[in-house]
Amino acid sequence: MILDEFWTNVLWSLIPTIGVSAVFWFVLRAIIHADRDERTARARIEKELRAEREQARASLAGAEEGSPEASV
Repeated sequence: MILDEFWTNVLWSLIPTIGVSAVFWFVLRAIIHADRDERTARARIEKELRAEREQARASLAGAEEGSPEASV
């Protein structure tokens, strides 16, 4: 009888710890995945902005080379 009470107490002691650990793991996993997705989106946006900036610089440089003032 005492052995049954022992294992019942062990079980009731471990269930809350396992439950809290599982919740903690899921929360951290969600945070890490959200951060990764945000970094991916930010890198994509920055790449697009760099491409637009380079295109603007190239068109500006091309316009300056073709202007009559540039040959003077």
